Amino acid sequence: MYHPMGSRSRSLRLACQSRLKHFEELAKGTGKDYGRPGKAGAGKGRSPTPTPNRDGGATAGGSGSGGGAGGGVGAAAPTATGGTTGVGRSTLHANKTILKTVSVFLASGKRNSSNQQSKAAAAALQNKRQQRQRRMDELSGKVNPKLLDSLRKKTRFTKDELDALCRIYRKLVSNCQYAAKTLASSSSSAAIAKPHAAVEGIDRIVFRELLHSTFDIVTEEILMERIFCSWDKAHEGLPLRLEGWLIGLSTFLRGTPAERAAFCFRVYDLNTDGFITKDEMFTLLRNCLIKQPQDEDPDEGVKDLVEIVLKKFDLDKDGKVSLEDFMGTVTAEPLLIEAFGQCLPTDSAVVSFFSTLQV
Repeated sequence: MYHPMGSRSRSLRLACQSRLKHFEELAKGTGKDYGRPGKAGAGKGRSPTPTPNRDGGATAGGSGSGGGAGGGVGAAAPTATGGTTGVGRSTLHANKTILKTVSVFLASGKRNSSNQQSKAAAAALQNKRQQRQRRMDELSGKVNPKLLDSLRKKTRFTKDELDALCRIYRKLVSNCQYAAKTLASSSSSAAIAKPHAAVEGIDRIVFRELLHSTFDIVTEEILMERIFCSWDKAHEGLPLRLEGWLIGLSTFLRGTPAERAAFCFRVYDLNTDGFITKDEMFTLLRNCLIKQPQDEDPDEGVKDLVEIVLKKFDLDKDGKVSLEDFMGTVTAEPLLIEAFGQCLPTDSAVVSFFSTLQV
């Protein structure tokens, strides 16, 4: 006999069993324990959601295990999603912070590099301007006050004497420039030659003429060249600039015996190796002897003279004359300071030169 109430109870029981089985499978899949009925759902304060059964009726997950499991699953999924989203946002924020820090560092380094380059360029430009101004002052005979004070300390000239010597320097440089232009214009190859650069300083030709006409230096060509090269130790062989010219002139005219002896040694050291060798003595003394027509081999006489001079100067007996040997010998016998040729002015020439300065 058909009983409607029994059929309805059986359908409800089957629906509950199906629901419970579903929750157990979900619990096993998530790895969480949903054995305690209603704990997770109750903890979140959520009500179970009605689920339609196969008979078209609605069942409520109001049982302990159904309600608890339903509430637990509903709460677990949003928590995992929210944690993943939070980690992603934190990572993105950290990456943005690092990128911003790197950008600021690179921009700062670029600004520092640009500032350093600007400062270096400004310093180079200022130095170039100062050199140009100093060169113009030299050519015009003017002396910077700071340079004048420095020259007074490095030389034995008074302020008025330095002013007069600067005027002489200007005239000598003008003569050098005029001679260079004349030589360039009169040259047969001037049409194809490169443009002649302006001569800055006193060149060899004007310097030799000055030594011969003003200081009565009458010597061989090789000694003239060595005097020019030894005049300014810092710029050997180059045209004499104002400072080198004045410092060399101070030694040449008013140097101490030691300074003048050292200057003569530099002149006689032809290859600038720090020694006067036998070969250099032979070259220097060869033209000092008066050649007689009856002499068959004049070089033999020069070799004998070299041996005599070497015994006199070679104090340490090493076969060559060092600066210490030369200084020791000249200190003992001052007249030997120009033993290898004239390279200093006479006393009368020095007095005459200073009288022409009109100071």
